[in-house]
Amino acid sequence: MKVWKTASFQESAAKAIRDAHGLPHPVAAVLAARPWASAEETAQFLSPSLSSLGDPFLLPAMEPAVDRIWKALREKQPVVVYGDYDVDGVTSTAMICRVLARLGAEVHPVLPHRVDDGYGMSMEPVTRCMDEYKPGLIVTVDCGTGSREAVEYAAAQGVDVVVTDHHEASGEVAPALALVNPKLGDDPHSKLLAGVGVAYKLCHALVKKGREAGESSALDIDLREYLDLVALGTVCDIVPLLYDNRVLVRAGLERLARTGNAGLKALLEVAGTKPPYTAYALGFQLGPRLNAAGRLGTAMHALNLLMTGDAAEAARLAGDLDRTNRERRDIETEIFGLASAQLDESFDGKKDYALVAAGEGWNQGVVGIVASRLVRKYNRPAVVIAVGEDGVGKGSCRSIPGFNMVENLQACAALLTRWGGHAMAAGLELPASRIGEFREQFNRIASVALRHADLRPSITIDAWLEPGEFGAALYEGQKKLEPFGMDNPAPLWGLRGLAPAGTPRTVGSGHLKFSLDVNGAAVPAIFFGWGDRPLPDGPLDVAFQMKLNSFRGTDNLEMDVKAVRPSKQGE
Repeated sequence: MKVWKTASFQESAAKAIRDAHGLPHPVAAVLAARPWASAEETAQFLSPSLSSLGDPFLLPAMEPAVDRIWKALREKQPVVVYGDYDVDGVTSTAMICRVLARLGAEVHPVLPHRVDDGYGMSMEPVTRCMDEYKPGLIVTVDCGTGSREAVEYAAAQGVDVVVTDHHEASGEVAPALALVNPKLGDDPHSKLLAGVGVAYKLCHALVKKGREAGESSALDIDLREYLDLVALGTVCDIVPLLYDNRVLVRAGLERLARTGNAGLKALLEVAGTKPPYTAYALGFQLGPRLNAAGRLGTAMHALNLLMTGDAAEAARLAGDLDRTNRERRDIETEIFGLASAQLDESFDGKKDYALVAAGEGWNQGVVGIVASRLVRKYNRPAVVIAVGEDGVGKGSCRSIPGFNMVENLQACAALLTRWGGHAMAAGLELPASRIGEFREQFNRIASVALRHADLRPSITIDAWLEPGEFGAALYEGQKKLEPFGMDNPAPLWGLRGLAPAGTPRTVGSGHLKFSLDVNGAAVPAIFFGWGDRPLPDGPLDVAFQMKLNSFRGTDNLEMDVKAVRPSKQGE
């Protein structure tokens, strides 16, 4: 049973936002409860504009990075773009390669293999690409901050490295010619950028510098053409959709509706994604299909899709990724069942503050998704480790608010051979023989960090509605808060004392479809995963997100129900 909570806000602040921006009062209350919502920030939030993006040269080391890339362009030096195998890395690589090619570069993309090479700029792929392409310059995207060995090796061979990244530094940083990572700077807003956001800033700086220098190749580039890729990578990397990220994703979703990218068009078609496009479509329909390539094989298939200009090839590649994604789902379901069974045997909600599950032969490519599902199930930080035949465990970590994953992995450094990532998501590597020690130590650390946290599953109602407030005006006001995502979730509304209208029925794979009487109208509702379970007797309190359901040319507002309980109307 979930604990029901209500977001707190100042009524005076909600009224001020309502009056200043003409919003329905419940929408204004949602904004008033957000911790970042000063008057100025609220105004910028409601009117995101590309003109508000910060100067790219404010990012650390951007000036020398741009100068070195233009030197490579003018001297016709081959350039390798070294990316990552997730959606953030693949979209970053595709965009940088396209922009550099239009600026006149001989450019070669390189992506590591998730299992064979691991995360980051590792030695084997760097050695291979230097032998094959003989680059004068390597530019990394979405990786490289901690890749000391590979950067030093490249430098010893006379090859400069420009690193663009957004990951936290877990130790000494790589001695690159330029290290463009907002996490190493002072601007709190740019620190939120995904890897593709940093890459976009680099492209912006390159074009800006080129135009100032009179470079003709820079005059014809309109970087708005690439905002669909930026939006896709940003949403899929689950970074906060605030400030520059919000601007980029909002503009990118608008761009997606008229995209010229053959691969994205094919991906939209195979995913059955229809306009108007949303962050949900990017994160749950397009992203998983691109990610499937790197999880079960090589991410080059996903990159090839985003790079091709041939519609027939794009359709073929998108179909392949769709089939791979179905296979990924089957493997993920199996491992999630094994991990859950392993944890259920001993889980004690009063003693277990963090979860570690491990298994031999588990597919390393899906353990991150499994960890995310375990977090949702137990409301605890989770680490899922795939143990290989070589006795090495490679794991993915997912966290909860209030527990910085990278900082707490640092406290386990003596047991780990590698680790790195974000506050909410990270990766690690350790000998399989030390997994037991790691499980105990990690749980001890979590018990200290989370000892005062309420770890019971809960929901937080953003605003309780009066029945007459549910309707088109509220939905239109809610749309002004889009795109929804990390740190800007879709509002969770509450209504008290509702009576079911009609007979509930099970639909799809275990979902409950029913209607609720709201102010005399029967409003359709769906409760995913509720299946054959009955609704509580009597009037109901309902926590829901409001969605627009378009079916056969008709639009209807619908409740996406997240929780129900017997009504406590007097509370």
